[in-house]
Amino acid sequence: MSRVAVASNILLWALDRSNLSADQLKHKFPKIGQWISGESQPTLRQLEYLAKVTLTPLGFFFLDKPPQERLPVPYFRTLGDNGPSRPSPDLLETIQSMQRRQLWKREFLKEQGNEPLNFVGAVPTDSPPQVTAEIMRRTLGFQEGWASELSTWADALRLLLDTTEQTGIIAVANGIVGNNTHRKLDPNEFRGFVLVDEYAPLVFINGADGKAAQMFTLAHELAHIFYGSSAAFDLREMLPADDPTEQACNRAAAEFLVPGFFLLRYWPSIKTEEEPFQAIARRFKVSAIVAARRVLDLGLITRKEYFTFYENWLADDRRTSARRVSGGDFYANQNLRIGKRFFSTILRAAREGKLLYTEAYQLTGLFGKSFDNYASHLGMM
Repeated sequence: MSRVAVASNILLWALDRSNLSADQLKHKFPKIGQWISGESQPTLRQLEYLAKVTLTPLGFFFLDKPPQERLPVPYFRTLGDNGPSRPSPDLLETIQSMQRRQLWKREFLKEQGNEPLNFVGAVPTDSPPQVTAEIMRRTLGFQEGWASELSTWADALRLLLDTTEQTGIIAVANGIVGNNTHRKLDPNEFRGFVLVDEYAPLVFINGADGKAAQMFTLAHELAHIFYGSSAAFDLREMLPADDPTEQACNRAAAEFLVPGFFLLRYWPSIKTEEEPFQAIARRFKVSAIVAARRVLDLGLITRKEYFTFYENWLADDRRTSARRVSGGDFYANQNLRIGKRFFSTILRAAREGKLLYTEAYQLTGLFGKSFDNYASHLGMM
């Protein structure tokens, strides 16, 4: 039986990036210690299994030294360097998958003679947040009180996602890697990311995060597109990193969701209520988290008051959301993980012979009957 020589530093690097415990590794690979010391070597089949378990491309095991894995976009963390020293395999794979979607759609739109989207990068980052928010609303076709006619902030989130997609932005919300329910994305690592492109800008929301936080994440991402700046971010405690563009995006997102002028007039009448943030949430159709964040922005409460409320709310919201990550309706999940508009473009290209069905399966993460069934569900068969 042939054996494969693997450098010990490569093995240690792969084991470390997997985030598996020593006991888990020992259980799956009883001879892992001997492979590292060089006493023995894995077979090719064992190496393939190791690559699968550690989420490491097989080819990396044949290198002399570990590769430098970096995100293709700036990565802004609210708490500076306190987070992971490198991006997780889940985040890397998710961004790479979204890049493939974006690249394909960009080339397809150009071949079809489409013009670039005129709102991408159209706003200077030093514009007042009120100006940016108004341009965002106008582009999306919203009035200043657009959410007030909806029943709940959850309805507002769905409408904002749908409208975002209709403007030509690829909008994805997913809490797992592709459709793999065993690989949950960590909201502590990132809340979302934005890939700016003049033909096919893309926003990705970490669906494993609390639903209440996703509304602000999406608004923050939209601001990135209008400013023309790609990024990944964690937005811990819904606060941005110490970066001028991140700060500008947060201010614009807050103004987009809850205009300061109206809130300043409304606050005196409800500030002494038992649940003032809930009152704001009902009025502006945002979550209480967004309401509290906006009140903090305007200096109406202290940071201590905000953080106390934030931690209590988010703990409850994430527990509720976690129960929905791996379940739910298949088609509703695909509406978020793929997007109706993006899927219809893929299907059209495949039917016209401009895209192989095998490539369509790869781009959507749906294969064979699952692809056909989703098309039927959308009335496209």
